[in-house]
Amino acid sequence: MTEVERLIQRLKRTQHGFTDIRAAADELAQRPARERLTLAKALFAAEVSQARMLATFLFGDVAAHSKASLRFMRSRISRDADWRVQETLRVAQAFDRFCRDTGYEAALLVIRDWLVDEHPNARRAVTEGLRIWTARPFFRERPELAIELLAALRADESEYVRKSVGNALRDISRKHAVLVRAELRTWDAADKRVALTYKLASQFL
Repeated sequence: MTEVERLIQRLKRTQHGFTDIRAAADELAQRPARERLTLAKALFAAEVSQARMLATFLFGDVAAHSKASLRFMRSRISRDADWRVQETLRVAQAFDRFCRDTGYEAALLVIRDWLVDEHPNARRAVTEGLRIWTARPFFRERPELAIELLAALRADESEYVRKSVGNALRDISRKHAVLVRAELRTWDAADKRVALTYKLASQFL
């Protein structure tokens, strides 16, 4: 039995959550990035969703040092049909791992680029993955920039993205109510798409 097969058999026992799969990724952390990238590609080719979830963690762990890994996350993982794989990219913070390892300021160009990706799952990987935005270094000192980046998607064609944007702005409003309120005043809340984002973003105001 190959290592990939052994990992898949182990991962199939995980039916809920990310903890055990994150643990498996951590166990591989001491291996060279190239070796983990090769393993990630093999795991992502599996039909078992838990294998692709582990692959997503591995890609995220090496993305700061591998442009190929970052491209794969954007072009392939963000398009995966299984919602659990998508959750690994955003909620379990594979994208945030890249930003943290790179440095949020240095990753800003990538953040901006993903926010205008044609696929909503890539955009949501950022809006959701970086929550709470102003708890992250760089954005903690620049809440107005976080608000600006999020607000640009207030009328996004994807309802899931708009909900994520509204919730992220709501998070920020807990400490930066004045800034969020000032931004919301510039919105056209009569627009049906904007209205949903506005409702969520203004919940604590």
